[in-house]
Amino acid sequence: MEQSTDQVVLSARIITAPINVVYDFFANPALLKTWWGPEGFTNTIHEFDLKPGGRWILTMHGPEKGNYENSSMFTQVVPNQLVAWTRLSQPLFDMEISFEEIDNSRTRISFKMIFATAEECEKMRKFVEPKNEENFDRLQRVIDQQQ
Repeated sequence: MEQSTDQVVLSARIITAPINVVYDFFANPALLKTWWGPEGFTNTIHEFDLKPGGRWILTMHGPEKGNYENSSMFTQVVPNQLVAWTRLSQPLFDMEISFEEIDNSRTRISFKMIFATAEECEKMRKFVEPKNEENFDRLQRVIDQQQ
């Protein structure tokens, strides 16, 4: 989808771990479910076919109540570099996660959320920006616990 900067939410963090480890924590659903989503959420991954055209279907379980069904289709997969998908469930947006090696022990991970309109993006921005930061916090924490 074509985009302007007012249609994009970009979040990034340098994670203290080699790029192959950070990528594996996304590419391996058993690891992914341990950190995906905001603080307090847990995940049930029903389908995770990490290839272009493959589906990612999961239920995110909220900490107080509520189950949030998510359905997406992968559009690009370049191991240790980029994973992109289109959400098929609300809210609709395209997502790109990029992985960039800083050095042997640090990796920059970036979330780029691309919305169809500036209005949709602005509506979601106040919520997703802090939640993406919680996601990165969780990722670093579970990596640290595994090492």
